[in-house]
Amino acid sequence: MNRRNLLGAGALAAAFLAAGPVFAAGDADRFTVQVRGKGPDVILIPGLSSSAVIWEPTAKALEGRYRVHVVQVAGFAGAPTAGNASGNVVAGVAEGLAGYIQAKGLKKPAVIGHSMGGTIGMELAARHPDLVGKLMVVDMFPKLAVAFFGPAVTPEQIAKNAAMIRDGISKAPIEQAAAQQRQTIAGMVKTESAREAITQHALTSDRDVSGRAMEELLLTDLTPELSKITAPTTVLHAFDKAGPVPAATMDGWYAAAFGPLKGVKSASTTRPTSSWSTSR
Repeated sequence: MNRRNLLGAGALAAAFLAAGPVFAAGDADRFTVQVRGKGPDVILIPGLSSSAVIWEPTAKALEGRYRVHVVQVAGFAGAPTAGNASGNVVAGVAEGLAGYIQAKGLKKPAVIGHSMGGTIGMELAARHPDLVGKLMVVDMFPKLAVAFFGPAVTPEQIAKNAAMIRDGISKAPIEQAAAQQRQTIAGMVKTESAREAITQHALTSDRDVSGRAMEELLLTDLTPELSKITAPTTVLHAFDKAGPVPAATMDGWYAAAFGPLKGVKSASTTRPTSSWSTSR
């Protein structure tokens, strides 16, 4: 599910808008942060089983004009599991980031999240609207289960399927898990030479943390909370021109999913990357 090819999101993020690891305040130690550059604050949150290095091109594009806070989620890409050894990973990181923003005295930072990071960004902006200045959600729906299982899926079916997917991630034989990761990433990463490194991010992630985080994403429905987001918001998604879903159809799915977020409107359906922005 984790579309790691951002299709130029670095440049779009740049328009949207003393390094070293710093442990997060707030929700225990569910993530670390590397800070670089000077200027208005921007927080970059990666996706499921991703390394913080996935944001490197974006961070380089921004650090000359912004102070960039690059998040590494504990348990992913070889990072120690730390606070994510138990409890809710996604909601825990969101609450931890709220504490981090307050502890560091950040003034309404822009928050950019990819995939799972997009869910974290939505939770942060909806539950702590006074802390977020702008929000960008990259390749993530507010209710991921609909994208996975269809609009008619019941809560009971979601729970059953989410548990099965969790167990598949956390308990499948390592050879099977590695083959599945390579197949999944081959369909999501356009640049062939980048696939193996991204595969290794997933394979060196703690499988229990990844499995629980995936289950949590599937059980999460942020649709009722979208109206609480007050930060100007951009929703960015990628689509494959050669894929089975036409761009206009994909645009419609995202527009409908984010309908409760007042002011969302279509920006384009003709380019490899489409986006919506709130008008406020």
